[in-house]
Amino acid sequence: MTNYFSSDFKLGILGGGQLGKMLLYETRKYDIQTLVLDPSAEAPSRIACDSFTQGDLMDYETVLEFGRKADVLTFEIETVNVEALEKLEQEGIKVYPSPQTLKKIQDKGVQKRFYADHAIPTAPFSKFASKDALLRCFQKGDFQFPFVWKSTTGGYDGKGVAVVRDQAALEALEDTPCIAEDLIPFKNELAVIVARSPSGEVKTFPVVEMEFHPEANQVEYVICPARIESSVAEKARKLAEKVSERFEHVGLLAVEMFQTEDDEVLVNEVAPRPHNSGHYSIEAGFTNQFEQHLRAILDLPLGNTDSKVGGVMVNLVGDEGYTGNVIYENIEEIMKFKGVTPHIYGKKITRPFRKMGHVTIVAEDLSEARSTAEKVKKTIRVIGSEKINS
Repeated sequence: MTNYFSSDFKLGILGGGQLGKMLLYETRKYDIQTLVLDPSAEAPSRIACDSFTQGDLMDYETVLEFGRKADVLTFEIETVNVEALEKLEQEGIKVYPSPQTLKKIQDKGVQKRFYADHAIPTAPFSKFASKDALLRCFQKGDFQFPFVWKSTTGGYDGKGVAVVRDQAALEALEDTPCIAEDLIPFKNELAVIVARSPSGEVKTFPVVEMEFHPEANQVEYVICPARIESSVAEKARKLAEKVSERFEHVGLLAVEMFQTEDDEVLVNEVAPRPHNSGHYSIEAGFTNQFEQHLRAILDLPLGNTDSKVGGVMVNLVGDEGYTGNVIYENIEEIMKFKGVTPHIYGKKITRPFRKMGHVTIVAEDLSEARSTAEKVKKTIRVIGSEKINS
């Protein structure tokens, strides 16, 4: 058994954003040495790791050189050089989740085909090499408005995804490889996080419900437990386990789903890492998602995934009207509210809809937590030193 604690063991993390920073809270708790690679000199993780390297996550040599310094390598963002990860794995460095898993997930077209090939329920879709190919199929009447457009690579935080309802929206799409999905009428957007260790232990977190911002296509609230029937929750957890098993991942896999009008559950997409939908667990769970990811990739016993209390998370994103040096207006006010914990990610510059932090609200009564979340949302503003002229 490897001695991870207060030892020479080194965990390498590719990506130094807020997910890396929150993972580092847990490595500090266990006194595990950490190395971080990120392209930004201002990366939020810089303050919390033992060794920080500034470099391009998509550059083969940079990732290879960095990875060789670690005993186990993980990532907090999917846009990393997979060929370098494969080479590191060949050299005996443990990479979790594996490059093979990441390859199936990085490209949304490959990911969707994977669901179809493994009998995993998902929205019907077509894949296109370019915008022209999409337009030609649309003109032939192969699909109609409205539909969901997704760039196959590079999409995150609402970017690279659009609901296309008319000709103007169709013309405005980027020229990039993409998929077009049927727009599914759904009751709820749900998510389940699955943890899996190399020795095969598996645990799922409770089903959460996600409420989205109508314009930014970003999660605005995450509610745990989801306000759904227990039979639907059980179906969602079982489906998430099936997806996890098929991907053969190690670490965390966040599975986003739709609950349809007739209570079927369809997989939307997955992320092989800690996820926005699991942040509530830091305050509300017995084992938070970041500790669980650490336990999973180090093949330690997985922790209890139950919640202690009801939890609601509110994302803090940059106000539409501001950019520049960030100011968290009225943060002192929300800290007076019962059960409220703000998390500030450490990004110095704000811009419209940029994720700058989150706030967790816990309460025995979930409706009370949801009501306080609404108050938090209305009170705090993430503004900047420069106003944007609209």
